[in-house]
Amino acid sequence: MPNPHRVPFDIVEKTLTASLIRLGCSPQRAAHCAFLFADTTADGVYTHGVARFPRLVKMIQIGEVHLDAEPKVVAAFNAIERWDGQRGIGNLAAWAAMNRAIALSTQFGIGFIALGNTNHWMRAGTYGRQAAKAGRIGICWSNTLPNMPFWGASDPVLGNNPLVIAVPRAAGPVVLDMAMSQFSYGTIEAYKLRGEQLPVDGGFDTEGNLTRDPAAIEASLRPISIGYWKGSGLAMLMDMVASMTSLGLATHQLSTDFLHESGISQVFFAIHPQAFGSDPRVDHLADDIVASIHNTKPIKPDTKMRYPGERTIAIRDENMRLGIPIDKALWDEVLTL
Repeated sequence: MPNPHRVPFDIVEKTLTASLIRLGCSPQRAAHCAFLFADTTADGVYTHGVARFPRLVKMIQIGEVHLDAEPKVVAAFNAIERWDGQRGIGNLAAWAAMNRAIALSTQFGIGFIALGNTNHWMRAGTYGRQAAKAGRIGICWSNTLPNMPFWGASDPVLGNNPLVIAVPRAAGPVVLDMAMSQFSYGTIEAYKLRGEQLPVDGGFDTEGNLTRDPAAIEASLRPISIGYWKGSGLAMLMDMVASMTSLGLATHQLSTDFLHESGISQVFFAIHPQAFGSDPRVDHLADDIVASIHNTKPIKPDTKMRYPGERTIAIRDENMRLGIPIDKALWDEVLTL
């Protein structure tokens, strides 16, 4: 972060809420949307929190995001439902979808929501953490605009579709939040702003050479997929499942302009790990797996093995005590909104 300064959580939340209300959003929805932005930044996911708020405002202003449109059920069968997001605020629609999946898992042991015609959900991990907090295993993903080539091709036809798997645990949930590209575009942008190279090759430049230069990857729209051909195949299948179950748009049907990335498709699973009856082995298994990772021998002597999402606890504690670090230029822009 080039020029950070600390802003108290409640000030961030109130500022974003006021901006949304001024745009015409209802106070209740504005407050919840603002909380999700502030919460993401407090957890240390700086690329998908307050940093994304100006883009949301612009999308509202040009009519891509419909302020008070709420998702609605268009089809249902037992534990499965299809929803239309009506192009409303993406993080609110995603929260509602996972909330419903959790409720269905209470009744059926599993809940599944296919959400089409929605907008960017900001931090994907938010909804995995939402499920884990309710004692559920959460799995969700989203397609995106075309921003990643199929393996062996040069033009972007796939989305780097973020995938989340979250497991509840008393000592803190294990939350995997990953894009299908080696680095998400948010991470690429963060490295570029810091003037740093990526730690490993992250994509190709416009001439087709592998590179660690984040600016070159942004210019080419050719990030490398995780596992090479495996990642691009997985991204393709995720797009298929999301669009087919929601009857929403597939990646190749979406605009290539970030300000017009609207109408995307998402899926949300919630699995009740105690659906067969309360069994303490369920909780012990998660703890034992974490312990096995903590006890493994690191390559570098002074490092500690951490499970996905482990650092969030310490980062959030610091940010809630000292204030959320936000780039000064970004915060000035938010204040003008």
